[in-house]
Amino acid sequence: MQFDIVTLFPDIIHSYISQGVIGRAYKLKNTLDIHVHNIRDYSNNAHHKVDDSPYGGGAGMILQIEPIYRTLTHIVDQNPQTKKHIILTKAGGELFTQNKAIQLSQDYDHLIIICGRYEGIDYRVEQYLVDESISIGQFILTGGELPALAILDAVSRHIPNVLGNAESLQEESWTYTDTPEYPQYSRPAVFTPDHPTLIKDNAPTQWEVPETLLSGNHKEIKSWKEHTRS
Repeated sequence: MQFDIVTLFPDIIHSYISQGVIGRAYKLKNTLDIHVHNIRDYSNNAHHKVDDSPYGGGAGMILQIEPIYRTLTHIVDQNPQTKKHIILTKAGGELFTQNKAIQLSQDYDHLIIICGRYEGIDYRVEQYLVDESISIGQFILTGGELPALAILDAVSRHIPNVLGNAESLQEESWTYTDTPEYPQYSRPAVFTPDHPTLIKDNAPTQWEVPETLLSGNHKEIKSWKEHTRS
């Protein structure tokens, strides 16, 4: 799958996509093809200025439409055959969910994500240049790079061969259900901390794995997992 990230801060994106599962898939190139575009490179201003004050007044500066239009023109011209979907990260956009991530991974082979910045973005971008606006929550960030990376990461996990074990997708939080994942434990079965009340005053002296998970009874384990989703 191809991703094109349109941003004023490409180093933020490059730093993230060079690490971990996404970094491995990106470097191999056979599963994820990620391109990062600096909006300033498409400005016709001598100082690469891409923002201006809003008509009608208001606090702060907003991203102008022209450099974004030029950036998208370049991307579209370079990829005429892909099945594209263009997203604007915006605090007031549609709330991003696991089901949305799955849907995007299945319906398209090319996502273009525009990272908002400053006080906002010329509304004509949303009117004429994007398919939808997406938010990752009801809070305000200084820019759209973190939401863009969240979308990229969540969608990428559903691309074949990105994850080492595809089965790990089946029982994740919010996947094909409206509840989070069940609790998970690993060795040791009994952990005896030096300071059990380090964080919580009511913590026991020994922190144990539930006996059901140690029983080897697959039917009981499955039932336990179903009943501990919360």
